[in-house]
Amino acid sequence: MNLLILPHLKIHNANALSSPFTIGFPAMTAWLGFSHALERKLHDQGFKALTFSSTAVISHDFDLQTHKGEGDFVSSIIGTANPLDKDGTRSAFIEEARCHLDVSLVIELEGDEEAGIYDQQDVITQLQNIIARMKVASGDLISMQMPEIKSIDINDDKETAQVLRQLMPGYALIERRDLMADTMAQGEDALDAMLSYLTVNHTCEQLEDESIVWSSQRKVTGWIVPIATGFQGLSYPSKAKNQRDPDVPHRFAESIITLGEFVMAHKIRHLDDMLWHYYPDLENDLYLCQQNNPINSYE
Repeated sequence: MNLLILPHLKIHNANALSSPFTIGFPAMTAWLGFSHALERKLHDQGFKALTFSSTAVISHDFDLQTHKGEGDFVSSIIGTANPLDKDGTRSAFIEEARCHLDVSLVIELEGDEEAGIYDQQDVITQLQNIIARMKVASGDLISMQMPEIKSIDINDDKETAQVLRQLMPGYALIERRDLMADTMAQGEDALDAMLSYLTVNHTCEQLEDESIVWSSQRKVTGWIVPIATGFQGLSYPSKAKNQRDPDVPHRFAESIITLGEFVMAHKIRHLDDMLWHYYPDLENDLYLCQQNNPINSYE
């Protein structure tokens, strides 16, 4: 397996509104979209034999731009309204959730290397030039470390561990749709199933000496979060007035939300456990991002 590692991409003002229902870490569609755009730009530079088949996202730092004042019950979005009006006042604007990130991307790289189609150093040089001019999850790239291409044996635990150590400290985002499926199989709808894993339950117990002991816990252990992993089509593909690309059919869609988990990179047992790829399910009008190897737990 050939891996393209983009270490420590520091991103400013990335889109934190990952779906109409959630705010926080950018949607998985944003990360795979960046990989796809990067692949297309490499093709434009002559590296047409290269394909990016899957991508993993490792979070090193995350700073959601919100503010919670003294006595406030909820946090408020720190918004901007640029430019100012002629009299210096802030103009009306739509609030946009933003975040600052430090992430690493691990991209599965495929290409006819033996035929001499590309040279690794040439690819790295082009990558640096291309990424410096790109948006990442709608944010501005402030800095990045030197990209690296590695060829490893995925069945060699030592080589896998070496890659994972390079990503530490960091948390890999994995999918936990199994939690949703288990709860929905018991009769709950999707929203209730999701909230049951995100809710913190507080309980108290009175001891023999009449003192009160409080405890807080969630339904399962782990850093469980809601994540956006794709879209479901709401209309038939067709032409629309003023559509962005006149050659591609337009379709209205809504976000697909499920549960995910941030797992410390050193706990990953196999690289396929954290790699994501596109998965179009046209029969059900679904355009999804799924893991190469869906797993149930990393306890």
